[in-house]
Amino acid sequence: MAHAISKPGTASGTTGATTGAAGPGGTPRTPLPDVLSPLAHRVARWAVPLGIGLVYGYWAASMRRRGGPITGENVLFGFLTVIAFVVLLIATRALAERLPREGHAILRAAFAGAAIGFLYSQSNPPLFTCILISVLSAGAIWAILFYYYYTHEDAEGNRLP
Repeated sequence: MAHAISKPGTASGTTGATTGAAGPGGTPRTPLPDVLSPLAHRVARWAVPLGIGLVYGYWAASMRRRGGPITGENVLFGFLTVIAFVVLLIATRALAERLPREGHAILRAAFAGAAIGFLYSQSNPPLFTCILISVLSAGAIWAILFYYYYTHEDAEGNRLP
């Protein structure tokens, strides 16, 4: 059975205010609803990097001990790794928001490549392979991020909804 397709802006069409930016087929886009409170956004802004940092720190500490017993030095290394990772992640995020899409992608890719290279270095590989893994992963992440930012921003660097 065929149904009529409603047009944007009509009573049965899209609801909410439109942004004016054209979507697929020239239809105006509507913003996504914000279902979380401002407090939840503030908490998530700090809780998500801390959670990722805890996983990263545990991972680095477990790779460094190489299956041996957990020692105080290993626990200290894990917590110092968490602190360094979270501080660098928050600083990278704060600085990247102020950059154009090219710089944004380069900064985040450099951070990700360095983080992957540091994790890989905990398994005692030769230095050249550690650098190679870090540079290759940063390059791949840069290509993905640049494509994403290039397709989700206009020419002035404003994010499209």
